[in-house]
Amino acid sequence: MFFHHALRIDEDLCMGCMHCMKKCPTEAIRIRAGKAKLSPNCCIDCGECFEACPYGAIIIEHDDLNDIFNYEHRIALIPAVLINQFKDDIPTSLIYQVIKELGFTQVFEIEQMADFLIDEIQKYAVEYAHIKPLISSFCPAIVRLIQVKFPALTENLLLLKPPVDLAAMYWKQTLKKQGVPEEKIGLFYITPCAAKIAALKDPVGEKHSQVTGVINMDFIYNQVLRKIKEEHRINAENTENAEHSKISARASLWSTTEGEKKNMLGRALAIDGIHNINDFLEKVENEDVSDVDYLELRACDESCAGGILLTGNRFLTVERMKKRAEYIQKIENQDDRFEIDQDTAEYIRNNMKSGQILPRSMMILDENRSIAMKKMALIRDLMNHLPRVDCGACGAPSCQALAEDIAKVEATLTNCIFLQTSMEGRGGMTSEERVETFRKIWGNK
Repeated sequence: MFFHHALRIDEDLCMGCMHCMKKCPTEAIRIRAGKAKLSPNCCIDCGECFEACPYGAIIIEHDDLNDIFNYEHRIALIPAVLINQFKDDIPTSLIYQVIKELGFTQVFEIEQMADFLIDEIQKYAVEYAHIKPLISSFCPAIVRLIQVKFPALTENLLLLKPPVDLAAMYWKQTLKKQGVPEEKIGLFYITPCAAKIAALKDPVGEKHSQVTGVINMDFIYNQVLRKIKEEHRINAENTENAEHSKISARASLWSTTEGEKKNMLGRALAIDGIHNINDFLEKVENEDVSDVDYLELRACDESCAGGILLTGNRFLTVERMKKRAEYIQKIENQDDRFEIDQDTAEYIRNNMKSGQILPRSMMILDENRSIAMKKMALIRDLMNHLPRVDCGACGAPSCQALAEDIAKVEATLTNCIFLQTSMEGRGGMTSEERVETFRKIWGNK
């Protein structure tokens, strides 16, 4: 089965330094011939490798801004974290205006759909009260993490689409009701992370996404900021009072840590950071955690404010988001709130469930159960011989990973530097053979 990945390794820039391999939460990276190699079946596009690489060798592929001009109606679907990348003296209205000047005909904060979604999640939680804990599907990196590393928990995932998909449905329906043909509608998401690119290009549980394209937020932020600075657009008359968005206070905080949790029924927990989540899901899988109704899990520290495609400091971004929510709460007027007309709401409600999310465990050693059991026994035996120091010199992130690679006939026991030394001492391996083994892992250089 093919899975789209937004992350790519540029071998010309890669120095085989192991930083990415050591940071990957699913051990999806190996060093071969002196270059990092990505295992597509294990990668979850969380971006940990992107942040760890000191050479800029991890590339995130996204759509070109010029693609928007293939459509008459060009909608920029933006997350609230984009607004809060900018300093307080740049008002929301000006950000909206400059995004339109880049070529978009409309700008829409996807969290405006959060109020609608919260109501539906609460209904869903009541209907599926027997599933505990119910796990949020908002963060696509977490959905993929569960698929590959905790496949037994796929049944716990909330099967409702996130705000970006609901926003896309809303705009398609709204414009089609105005007589606009679907082929003239372009819906482009400005993404804070690589996982959302992968998810929208290859949605889990769906055949295709309603979103037309995905554009790097870092690129858009810099385009907007440059245009504002070059044209000296900031002045005393630009104030938050010119707010264009009709987003509610609680919806504006949806993508922050606890943004979901605060609106869930029963006992809910919010956890951010992919490695924290890894540890916690192990406890859930082992049934060490009980009486939790809902889990809000976000791969990035400080949730979307810590997305790898954001320019600003995540803590300052969260602070601005909270200040903005406080401001909105002060001026919030029920008559000025974003509302969805009844027909469109009914359409979204009928189409907001995602399909079944299937496991794709990275630990499948063989389709044949008998052979898989033999390989598991081999891994256990190998671990008795390996030093368990997880040095990475073998080109794998851990001794366990090397044992699994050997069982899958993707590596040999001689890859281990400690066993090489022992074998050479006993005459079972020559110095030349050791050098040749290292060349296969680390390259001729």
